[in-house]
Amino acid sequence: MLDRSLIAGLAPFKDLKDESLDRILKEARSARHAKNTSVFEQEEEATAFYLLLSGHIRVVRTAPDGHQIIARYINEGELFGIAIAMGRTTFPASAVAAVDCVVLSWPNREWAELQATVPAFGASAYQTIGSRLQDTQARVMEMSTAQVEQRIANTLLKLVKQAGRKTENGIEIDFPITRQDIAEMTGTTLHTVSRLLSGWEDEGLVRGGRQKVTVVNPHQLLLIAENRRPK
Repeated sequence: MLDRSLIAGLAPFKDLKDESLDRILKEARSARHAKNTSVFEQEEEATAFYLLLSGHIRVVRTAPDGHQIIARYINEGELFGIAIAMGRTTFPASAVAAVDCVVLSWPNREWAELQATVPAFGASAYQTIGSRLQDTQARVMEMSTAQVEQRIANTLLKLVKQAGRKTENGIEIDFPITRQDIAEMTGTTLHTVSRLLSGWEDEGLVRGGRQKVTVVNPHQLLLIAENRRPK
């Protein structure tokens, strides 16, 4: 059986006793996923649910015309692929390793028992669902009402809040991210993202690199996100 220290400090299992942690891990399986490989694919039969132990996961939805949208990024310690909690038999999106990842999985048959025997696990799962629904609603509203530069600024601020790492140059998004990724997250084009980021680099608001973005001046970026920056 997996060592309980793997999950003891994670939010879904906080303050649980050793016997509860051992019960949770009894049917868990650990797997490594190399960068840019899928943990599961959109519309694949959902036979398991997952928790990210290390790395970052991109959640990608593909439209019928083949257009891809990055719905969100999953951080270490988060549950994902919990289709069973939403009453689904298939996954609504693909989960792709943004970097090399280590993932725990459980067969769906464990879902009901874990909720019954470990209440904190169930509470965390449904808190995760609620948070993601709120995020989706906010994103729909943003797509409908915000200008493209607001959407891009807001997305960068969310990413540094979610996975920011302080460096001597500013706050770096601590996983590989391309301008195409940002375009997919904000419902715009690569050309538009490139134009805006290049302009912001010239102004000293952000710094770019190979699959890296560093926010140098988060306050000015916030003013853009809130449409409060003087024209």
